[in-house]
Amino acid sequence: QVQLVESGGALVEPGGSLRLTCSASGLTLSSYGIAWFRQVPGKEVEGVSCISSLSSSSEANTFYEDSVKGRFTISRDTSANTVNLQMNNLKPEDTAVYYCATDHRYHICRDSYVYVTFAYWGQGTQVTVSS
Repeated sequence: QVQLVESGGALVEPGGSLRLTCSASGLTLSSYGIAWFRQVPGKEVEGVSCISSLSSSSEANTFYEDSVKGRFTISRDTSANTVNLQMNNLKPEDTAVYYCATDHRYHICRDSYVYVTFAYWGQGTQVTVSS
């Protein structure tokens, strides 16, 4: 059974940093593309970033939404079977529940990742940016 678990969310002041981690059981994350999303209560789920699988021809591919470009970095730790989202210079508008997602059919990260139907989602981790 595949299970994704996000961790690392916290309350942080504007300008601060957090590192979110997506870990998995029942699935080797490096074999699949991974996407991060976020959601504010009452609003739609918003794409944040994605990274291609290590087995794809586009394994170096990453993508960031304009709202986080230059501040967030997605990366893999293959030994730990995790995907991390390093978030720097956080802003109040980054406040949301953050989710990681993947699917057995998802390998290549493109800017159209928000239209992919992901089978596997974590439970989310809360990020609050406030002074």
